Amino acid sequence: MTKKLKIAITAVVIVLILIIGGLIEYNSLFGAPQKQAKTERFIVSLNSTENDVIQNLLEQGFIKSELGFRYALGKTKIQPGGYKIAKNMNAWKIAEVIVSKPYMKWVVIPEGLRKEEIGEILAQELDWNEEQKDDWTNKYTAMQYDYFEGVYFPDTYLIPKDETGLQISQRFIDKFNEKFATYADKFIKANIKWTTALKIASLVQREAGGKNDMPLIAGILWNRLLKGMKLEVDATVQYARGKTESGWWSAIKPADKEIDSLYNTYLYKGLPPHPIANPGINAIDAVLNSTETECLYYLHDKNRQIHCAKTYEEHLKNIKQFLQ
Repeated sequence: MTKKLKIAITAVVIVLILIIGGLIEYNSLFGAPQKQAKTERFIVSLNSTENDVIQNLLEQGFIKSELGFRYALGKTKIQPGGYKIAKNMNAWKIAEVIVSKPYMKWVVIPEGLRKEEIGEILAQELDWNEEQKDDWTNKYTAMQYDYFEGVYFPDTYLIPKDETGLQISQRFIDKFNEKFATYADKFIKANIKWTTALKIASLVQREAGGKNDMPLIAGILWNRLLKGMKLEVDATVQYARGKTESGWWSAIKPADKEIDSLYNTYLYKGLPPHPIANPGINAIDAVLNSTETECLYYLHDKNRQIHCAKTYEEHLKNIKQFLQ
């Protein structure tokens, strides 16, 4: 064997070693963890950081290397939501899926919204058209009298983008039933219908400056109901009036109190036909565990602090002191 041949063979061997080593290293950085695997759901939480996501991918066996995945990911941001990935995907493919639009979206429903507002949020997050949004408001949430309003529980939901409005309404109702279950028997023992409790809770939710106000406001509303007084709750007038240029819950004007609607508690005694919003659990609890008080009136000052009064004369003094 000549010297040149030996050098050539050595060079080929070195190149092969480098190629094989490179392939091994590439596979350790970017390769799929498994050759065959089923598609699984991977969730990116709302408050997850990029580090959280990568660690979850690593711990759940979707990627082999944190370093390799970071390189594949680049500078593209990861969106919260649900994704379909598999352990037979390489790092490049996983990164491609994770930075694309998720097939499940996080939808946050705040406390105290009316169903039209919930429909607006769903339309924005799930890319609904006007027909789908209208179906939510006028069809899917109006199929049963007692489920017209108030049972679309405020919470954070992970919803498939192809889920129908009917399915979503049932999802919200199921969550309400789950949360309300611990109170159902208590309201029965207190001789309070669940629909009555929910109506009052919706008023409390809209009228309160925070959860600490809720038991007192509930106590005052109970006092008014038991005395046969008109509730005279501004939030019911806002519900009857509907959306304005300033939104659904803008301050009412004196003329608004003359709106002829069964929801207008300035004109009609008793509770409105349905809840006026979808209350959270604190408002529901306040109805059951309301504060015992002799007050019949209340207001919030500019700092959202509540002040109550036993008589209308005291209430007028509070208005002069805290609002004028």
